[in-house]
Amino acid sequence: MWPNSSDAPFLLTGFLGLEMIHHWISIPFFVIYFSIILGNGTLLFIIWSDHSLHEPMYYFLAVLASMDLGMTLTTMPTVLGVLVLNQREIAQGACFIQSYFIHSLAIVESGVLLAMSYDRFVAICTPLHYNSILTNSRVMKMALGALLRGFVSIVPPIMPLFWFPYCHSHVLSHAFCLHQDVMKLACADITFNLIYPVVLVALTFFLDALIIIFSYVLILKTVMGIASGEERKKSLNTCVSHISCVLVFYITVIGLTFIHRFGKHAPHVVHITMSYVYFLFPPFMNPIIYSIKTKQIQRSVLRLLSKHSRT
Repeated sequence: MWPNSSDAPFLLTGFLGLEMIHHWISIPFFVIYFSIILGNGTLLFIIWSDHSLHEPMYYFLAVLASMDLGMTLTTMPTVLGVLVLNQREIAQGACFIQSYFIHSLAIVESGVLLAMSYDRFVAICTPLHYNSILTNSRVMKMALGALLRGFVSIVPPIMPLFWFPYCHSHVLSHAFCLHQDVMKLACADITFNLIYPVVLVALTFFLDALIIIFSYVLILKTVMGIASGEERKKSLNTCVSHISCVLVFYITVIGLTFIHRFGKHAPHVVHITMSYVYFLFPPFMNPIIYSIKTKQIQRSVLRLLSKHSRT
């Protein structure tokens, strides 16, 4: 019989050994968080208000921006609470819910990137059938499918956390709650919680990445068959933004995975820094990438700025 579970809150951890300068470390976090909210919020507003952007690619981009905002708003309160107020305590229930949203939103984002690769595949490989294939109802079903997959698939490993007894140390490794961090504190059989995430990662992140790579192989094959060099360049340019976002997302996922699996002897600050890169870099970069590489969004931003300057 396991000892009775303690209802004591978990303790979040900032940058170990750098507690004296946490308030200075919080400054770049404030800047990055503000930039993420401003950038993704602006993208959502532009896509919603500009009817020329009411196309499948931009609908998926709006979902991506929403997931990035969700990830930021999920992690931001506890991170800033630790760095600014030294508020390290978090109730167990709040911790599990935060963990649920962190992991589910990451799976949703992977699914959205997969849907966006399908959009580019249809646009380049079967352009004449683009409107008949990617109808509004089909785009909505794809987005809903990505959301359901993310929010449902992460329930099985999160639910046991609510009834596990926690008789070990209640100190977590980060300033937010991760499933792999919390389950190690349980005094229970966590075999399922160890195996299920590995299978889930293989069936989501890994499989999504393989399908995206395969779709771009077909896209490249189609583009290489185009006679005009100018047309080839134009076709590939429509994919640059998506490819960049895919690389940013999956490189950070792979980096964090390698650190957790093989970096046990790496300094704690390396683990912490990599986790922040994973949560902050994609939401920070995605609106920048699309603003720089997508002419339609550039024109919408300029129209928005000129409109406000006139008023």
